[in-house]
Amino acid sequence: MSTRRLRRILAPIGVTTAVVASMVVGAIQLTSADAADATLLSLNKPALASSQELGESPPAGAFDNNPGTRWGSQWSDPQWLRVDLGTTATISQVVLQWENAYGKAFQIQTSPDGNAWTSIYSTTTGTGGTQTLNVNGSGRYVRMYGTQRGTGYGYSLWEFKVYGTSTGTPPATDGPGWVMAPNPVTGVTPSTATPPATNPPTTHHEFQANCAVSRSNLPDDPIVFFGLPGASHSHTFMGNTTTNANTTLSSLQAGGTACITPGDKTAYWMPTLLNNGVAVQPVDRQVIYYKSGVLDWRSVRPMPAGLRYVVGSPSSTLDQFKNHPGAVEGFECGDLTRQWDIPANCTPGSQLNVRFQAPSCWDGRHLDSPDHKAHMAYPVVGVCPSSHPVAVNMIEFKMAWPVSGNMANVAFSSGRGYSFHYDVYNAWDPPTLAALTTHCINGGLQCNPRGFDQYKPERGAALNENYVLP
Repeated sequence: MSTRRLRRILAPIGVTTAVVASMVVGAIQLTSADAADATLLSLNKPALASSQELGESPPAGAFDNNPGTRWGSQWSDPQWLRVDLGTTATISQVVLQWENAYGKAFQIQTSPDGNAWTSIYSTTTGTGGTQTLNVNGSGRYVRMYGTQRGTGYGYSLWEFKVYGTSTGTPPATDGPGWVMAPNPVTGVTPSTATPPATNPPTTHHEFQANCAVSRSNLPDDPIVFFGLPGASHSHTFMGNTTTNANTTLSSLQAGGTACITPGDKTAYWMPTLLNNGVAVQPVDRQVIYYKSGVLDWRSVRPMPAGLRYVVGSPSSTLDQFKNHPGAVEGFECGDLTRQWDIPANCTPGSQLNVRFQAPSCWDGRHLDSPDHKAHMAYPVVGVCPSSHPVAVNMIEFKMAWPVSGNMANVAFSSGRGYSFHYDVYNAWDPPTLAALTTHCINGGLQCNPRGFDQYKPERGAALNENYVLP
């Protein structure tokens, strides 16, 4: 086992005493099931885990039917890996393909809601390898709950396949809440290529969008609460100067911008930071990175006009924020880094910073979805899933607020620090976004808002000194 398996340790998401008690069961009699007519229900479905090894072993790696990707946990017990099938299903078979680090004692459990769990398989003598388990159960959620590791490492699964028959109505992909793209992108196969080595080495593939606060302390959210002014918690708006509850792509395109690049009329917003109930705004322009979220940065396309989505959730728990595929560094201030809530104290004179990445794989068909997330997905080990095959710009917020010292009364309008989230409503001038994407991201450069890489000045810039196309 390679020493590369040693990674940052993440605490498991808590399991209540009542739930743990409900899972302490003896060996059960397996019910034979003919899985010949069963359907693979778990492919590319949303996944969550109690922990993961840093970066290279996300929960989704066990549900992508790719034998080269996996989920791996921290080196402790208990641990779990969960998949959301999207609707209630009758479960007839589960196939576990373990890496060398396997589960000796574990259960397969189902749940209707992700809270109360029923065990449909239990063993204390697991031997690893590929285990095909004929089971009989039902639920929307299925998880492997491990209580004893077979090695000194964590739990590691190449694949966790759930077979059965859906008994509910699958989520719609058209109808209310779904906004169709006027120019859908079809026939895309996610790139698995590794770009060739360059001299000098290519270390970045990004450009900056530097944007200031444009509207503050406004209880509107044109994505979640469209047409309902005052329905949201307070937001701090950046970029477009006209954003409100009734915002549309047309209104954004007709509006102004507080971004340094005139062609970026995108609306960005996040919960307002409060100190003793008083709003605190970021000072000057903040850095919003546009990057490649996939290994093959040459495959990234500019996101379509009108694409909008929500990153994170105001209802996140600390562990969900900590293990979110888009949480890069969490919060930091002074000498503190990787904080998953606002620190209790920050060095006087320092600033509170947060970094958080957005999903960058698009389904190619929809500009929005009912939960404002389903049309987007995160890459799995650098490759877009087949359900969301189109790699687009990956946005990374890097925000800073002028607060320090005693932080006991510092919070967001949405709640604790781990409730931090943000919204994006793309209204870039398409030719400008395309030029920056091609020159900086596809070209493997570390660009400023002009599309200029100071470390490779011979490559030139995408925009002129006025931040517009030449």
